[in-house]
Amino acid sequence: MENTKYIELIQSELEKMPSYVQEYNLVTHHSLATSYQYLTELRRFFNWLRQEGISHAKLNSGVQVTTLENLQRTDIMLYIDHLRHTKNQQGHLNSPTTINRSINALRSLYKFLTVTADHNNGEPYFYRNVMLKVKSLNDTQTLNYRAHILESHMYTGNLKFEFMDFLDHEYEKTCNNRAKTSFFKNQARDMAIVALILGTGIRVSECAGVNISDINLKEAMLDVTRKGGQRDSVPIAEWTLPYIKKYSDNRTKLYSPLTKENAFFLTSWHSQTRRMTASAIEKMVVKYSTAFGHPLTPHKLRHTVASELYQVTKDQVLVAQQLGQKGTSATDLYTHVDQTKQREALNKITQNKTRTN
Repeated sequence: MENTKYIELIQSELEKMPSYVQEYNLVTHHSLATSYQYLTELRRFFNWLRQEGISHAKLNSGVQVTTLENLQRTDIMLYIDHLRHTKNQQGHLNSPTTINRSINALRSLYKFLTVTADHNNGEPYFYRNVMLKVKSLNDTQTLNYRAHILESHMYTGNLKFEFMDFLDHEYEKTCNNRAKTSFFKNQARDMAIVALILGTGIRVSECAGVNISDINLKEAMLDVTRKGGQRDSVPIAEWTLPYIKKYSDNRTKLYSPLTKENAFFLTSWHSQTRRMTASAIEKMVVKYSTAFGHPLTPHKLRHTVASELYQVTKDQVLVAQQLGQKGTSATDLYTHVDQTKQREALNKITQNKTRTN
């Protein structure tokens, strides 16, 4: 259902885009969520081109590729400045993260137009890539500050076990009778979902996409479809296996799925059994963690795995492999999450100075 929603949204955006953007979307291998986000950013950019009179097209579908070819760095910087002074739906100015997403969408499109496209006898649309002259906005937060904030929103150490125990024995006490009935039906499934994310570090979309055949409890391995459709295989932490096995053993009894239903995590809606969506998993984790007193998202559960794995191994490549990342740049933050050694080193300096005096 989640994929169907994105496909419909993407199709709606593409219908209002120039043909070269439709071709770009066809050959560029992003996840469905990323493809949709990038298309919304391109829509916003084309709207701005027309509003500023840079393009005289009446509709976004009429924006000529030559308009993009002839844009100067100054034009792009004016657009970025426009974004920085534009408020979002919540009434707040666009964050650096939001603006960088727009920059990344333009980079992706320009790479296609200048490198990947096979437009004319094997040649791209044009060769001059103005986005090579545009840098992403700097994040004003240092790694230490981001690490401090991140650490306060993770379930490291015993906290993750306390959370599982809360779901097992305490959460039901917060429910009214109607909510308690639903919770008891889904408890094994929900605990298995939390355990699988904490036991592998997979993304919420990857968790929703898990099929029965993807889980090998005997070998403690999970096959997973990563962003972009690549298949991967990762170990599952042993402590999480009992939760996953309990749900697996009761899956059919709880949800009565059709024999051909491959989805591992199921839900019942209006007497129909279907795959649980990433959005539903997100809401479920937020609900339980808020009741626990430490609100977080599935992405923070993923951060928990990354942080603890790095603290044990000190190996960024290993962490990147477990998380399904193509490089180690995204794991830099986890080397700063545990500031204990940093504090110990600082104290040693102080002690040495005291001895000297």
